Amino acid sequence: MMTEQELVQKAMEMRQFSYAPYSKFAVGAALLCEDGNVFTGCNVENAAYGSTICAERTALVKAVSEGRQMGFVALAIAGQRDGYCWPCGSCRQMLCEFAPGLKILAANEKGDYQKTTLQELLPHFFGPHSLS
Repeated sequence: MMTEQELVQKAMEMRQFSYAPYSKFAVGAALLCEDGNVFTGCNVENAAYGSTICAERTALVKAVSEGRQMGFVALAIAGQRDGYCWPCGSCRQMLCEFAPGLKILAANEKGDYQKTTLQELLPHFFGPHSLS
């Protein structure tokens, strides 16, 4: 099984594929599954800003598009500045749909990271349970 530091390193590597001509803020993500598979992503910006997709959602959408809808255990997110790179509100909401207990590893440009759970970041999330 991949260690936390290896998952963070994978997220850091994904920054090189980022398309961020507007913000100049490259972000990479790596989503670990319980079977050891890892789905990666980077942010992809768009001149129509609302069409931009974050690295976290890119990794999640790749996983779902390849048949995974459960079994996600950890997500590493790496930015390119001193501060830790936490998921935005849209990413938190979308991730909660599939893995509210997900471990989040928020890294800075040096690879130092802090960790928490998705449920701690979005404690009263709106999800499938809200519709029943």
